[in-house]
Amino acid sequence: MKQHKQLVLSKIYVGILLVVFGGIVLHAPFSVAMGTLFPGHSLLIKSWKEILMLVAGVITIFLLYKTNKTKILRDPIILIIAAYAALHLALLIYNFHGVAASLAGLAIDLRYVFFFALVYIAINLYPEYRKIFIRVGIAGALIVLIFAILQVFILPHDILKYIGYNINTISPYLTVDQNNDFIRINSTLRGPNPLGAYSVIVLAIAVAAISKNKIKRTKTSIIITIALLFGGLVALWSSYSRSALIAAVLSVAIVLATTVFHKLSTKMWITIGLSMIILTAGVYMITGNQFMSNVLLHENPSGGSNISSNEGHINSLQDGINQLVRQPLGAGIGSTGSASLYSNNQEIIENQYLFTAHEIGWLGLVGFIVIFGLIIYRLWKLRSNWLSLGVFASGVGLALIGMLLPVWVDDTIAIIWWGLAAIVIYPKNRNIIDL
Repeated sequence: MKQHKQLVLSKIYVGILLVVFGGIVLHAPFSVAMGTLFPGHSLLIKSWKEILMLVAGVITIFLLYKTNKTKILRDPIILIIAAYAALHLALLIYNFHGVAASLAGLAIDLRYVFFFALVYIAINLYPEYRKIFIRVGIAGALIVLIFAILQVFILPHDILKYIGYNINTISPYLTVDQNNDFIRINSTLRGPNPLGAYSVIVLAIAVAAISKNKIKRTKTSIIITIALLFGGLVALWSSYSRSALIAAVLSVAIVLATTVFHKLSTKMWITIGLSMIILTAGVYMITGNQFMSNVLLHENPSGGSNISSNEGHINSLQDGINQLVRQPLGAGIGSTGSASLYSNNQEIIENQYLFTAHEIGWLGLVGFIVIFGLIIYRLWKLRSNWLSLGVFASGVGLALIGMLLPVWVDDTIAIIWWGLAAIVIYPKNRNIIDL
């Protein structure tokens, strides 16, 4: 009887994590639509994933105790994550910004490392569920990318306004420096930049699977792979996110360098180089200087924006560095980004590392870098596995995006990538299923 109850509880535990992992790609339209219907409960609706994770956390402790596998908690990454969370709580007392801002800050700063820990423990306890997590991730990617394709080629660019998207919730679309000739789509994510970052993850993993020859020779697998590649490219391009474009090139290059490039002859390298030059010149001739000015340089004087995105990034970077020097202990939990909207002072910092330092100071920044570095290191050691390689390469790309945007602040990007990393670095990881 006890074993039956434990089995049921384990399924509930994994089920909660799968709901978060799969449902996070629909978080933005769900929270906006439900928040429009029930405006008095919008904050609670937005917190559905954090609430589920807290429930899963309680179940985790019980299952670890019952299975006598508490030694998992002594894993260096888990220990450092625990210390990282403890630092947040200590600084919460030291510099309090109010209940709402503090809770929002804690959620934004800790949800992805907490989700990583929950999934990591779940896979250690029940490794057979890895396949389900991967399939749920693929299903989520198809939803995001197919809707992106529909937005670009079929649907009106403001289609999301019909479920409550507006200037007070999430804009149904954006433009490049307020130039309506260049529409930036959202798909089901919170904005074009998260969509671009999400495309980096999908493209890196898909290319890794192809390079490692892990695509099943079935019609369904081939169609899914083509949809992921085509959708990823469409979403990346239509997001007009320069940081994501650079990150995608870097991530795919890492995958190819690890699997293909070292096998190429000098003649082939010369051919590839000449092809890239011709392709670049062709794109410039077709699109013209307007495309270069608006999309790549974001320097269109008639775009309608008083401050270009370039100036915004530079000003934010300078401000973040100045505050980093002045505040070794940071400004407190909830003092930055969307959490600061609940406090007296709103602060926007467009750099993940300066964002982290602003919240929890120099020590917290070091802690974050150590956690991320350990995960990246373990992924690299497992690079012979296609999924490990894809997650590693996309992680490097997202780390680059973090230089220009607080990439881990976006709940979808953070939950997806850190969840995938937890699935992959399972200590007894062997060959993970083909696509």
